[in-house]
Amino acid sequence: MTHTTHLASPLAVALAALALAAGCDEPSGAPGKAAEKPSQTTSASAQPAALKPGDAAPDVTFKLHDGREVKLSSLQGKQVLVYFYPKDDTPGCTIQAKGLRDGWADLQGAGLEVYGVSTQDAQSHQAFVEKYELPFPLVVDEGGAVSTAFRVPLRNELSARQSFLIGKDGKIKQVWLEVDPKEHAAAILAAAKS
Repeated sequence: MTHTTHLASPLAVALAALALAAGCDEPSGAPGKAAEKPSQTTSASAQPAALKPGDAAPDVTFKLHDGREVKLSSLQGKQVLVYFYPKDDTPGCTIQAKGLRDGWADLQGAGLEVYGVSTQDAQSHQAFVEKYELPFPLVVDEGGAVSTAFRVPLRNELSARQSFLIGKDGKIKQVWLEVDPKEHAAAILAAAKS
């Protein structure tokens, strides 16, 4: 029995490390929960192919954390960053949001609108915005309709970390299917200026 305990502990640590390496910064759960991820990821492979540059951006309506609604097509004529992240106030998501906040003047100078999207409710988003003084709105994607429209995989009901830069013409200009939270703002700014 002691032998089993020694095996379970390193296994839990290894699974948590793998989850973090995969960019998933949701709270780690029991080893059984982490083991469910491969089957959910596998089922995600049955989803339509990822959006790519040149595709029309989905015409969705964003429900914002402050109760407002914005139809994406109403932003045509502006560059828009729609970035998906797993969960409010977790390490990687906080680094990513703070990077955009800290680069806000440059992003605004490039004429960029920014919308962060995750599946938490308006109250969670409001707390995240207030805690880190985020200057951009967060989209409430309970149920994952916006994630689905953008073909962003959901893992354990959390959006994968992906970003989409939409050009002034309403078409996808650039896609990041893998995002480094620390470098995100600089990559977005470079793409918006090109």
